[in-house]
Amino acid sequence: MSRPVSTLPKAHLHLHFTGSMRFSTLMQTAREQGARLPRALVDDWPPQLAAVDERGWFRFQRLYDAARACVRSEGTMRRIVAEAAEDDAAEGSRWLEMQVDPTSYAPHVGGLTRALEIVLDEARRVSEAGPVGVGIVVAASRIRHPLDARTLARLAAQHAGEGPGSVIGFGLSNDERRGHVEEFEGAFRIARKAGLAIVPHGGELLGADAVRSTLEAARPDRIGHGVRSIEDPEVLAEVVREGVTLEVCPGSNVGLGVYGTPSDVPLRRLYESGARIALGADDPLLFGSRLADQYELARAAQGFDDAELADLARMSLEGSRAPQATKDSAFADIRAWLEADDTDAPSTRQD
Repeated sequence: MSRPVSTLPKAHLHLHFTGSMRFSTLMQTAREQGARLPRALVDDWPPQLAAVDERGWFRFQRLYDAARACVRSEGTMRRIVAEAAEDDAAEGSRWLEMQVDPTSYAPHVGGLTRALEIVLDEARRVSEAGPVGVGIVVAASRIRHPLDARTLARLAAQHAGEGPGSVIGFGLSNDERRGHVEEFEGAFRIARKAGLAIVPHGGELLGADAVRSTLEAARPDRIGHGVRSIEDPEVLAEVVREGVTLEVCPGSNVGLGVYGTPSDVPLRRLYESGARIALGADDPLLFGSRLADQYELARAAQGFDDAELADLARMSLEGSRAPQATKDSAFADIRAWLEADDTDAPSTRQD
């Protein structure tokens, strides 16, 4: 029996701010601003991004930067948060941790602090109004100077808290082939002292050594991607031993050409190794797939049955910073989802 994954309660722990934007919202915003988007994004959506070489990543980053350049107002920023929460709710998500680097939006809204406050305020508003709680991860860019990361870590620490509308984590994103994770230890220390979850990217474009470096330098709670830990049994064993959750994003792995097909993503092998896994959509705007699609991929391409999909959903909640009441409610509804037949699965509800 295959129950609908859209009604399976889950958490979404790997979603980037601009990358979460609906394609229709991007098109409307670009028209209103008179902005000209790259034809590779407009004419054939989702765009073809395959290749992990420098040109492949440059293609991805160029399109992402073009979309991000359209985010120039408080209204657009609020719309992105609200629509991401709405889309997640439709897919059974109970808790969303959205990742944002306020640096890019700061010039348009009055500075770094104001940019982050807009995102936090809208996250608080949509959490109060709907079935999805939204926490925020502040993410530094590894292609900027480590001192910039420390600035963002201090800003994140000032807004650290528990529950919706708070900064709950600190990450490190962008091309992992540039900017060694060790250079950002100071920023991680600041964030950890504030009680934030440490959630850097690692082990997607680079192999298991990048995961090892991330474990040593960041002492992370989760690793964004981390799939290539599978390439070294010792590294994978450390991931499992330390209880680090891997934010696995199959759609983006294939989209960027890290793996050739959905069947090649080592999701099954990571799961059977005992690794904690939270499926994520990464950047739906560019990869064309959202959270529920990742569960469908696990089912269709990797042979996950409903009990195993429910286990993935439980792990996503366990790896999150969701309030315990949200987790407990979702755990109960996961059990109900498994007990129901495919026409009687529980619908998403508000706590």
